[in-house]
Amino acid sequence: MSEEPASTRLQRGQTLHEAAREDLELYGVEELEERIAALQAEIARTQAQIDKRHATRSAADALFNFKQD
Repeated sequence: MSEEPASTRLQRGQTLHEAAREDLELYGVEELEERIAALQAEIARTQAQIDKRHATRSAADALFNFKQD
């Protein structure tokens, strides 16, 4: 019975940090444009999650009346 090596678990956000350090000189214009589109989609996805959390917090504050004046 052969054992497969355990895959290394990535830390949270590690892929993003690796992408930020990548040498962009190796990419063509079309590839760079695709990269920008992918990053903009990730920004939109992240912003949607932030908005969702703000809405959840606002609903909880309204429910429990934690408004501070």
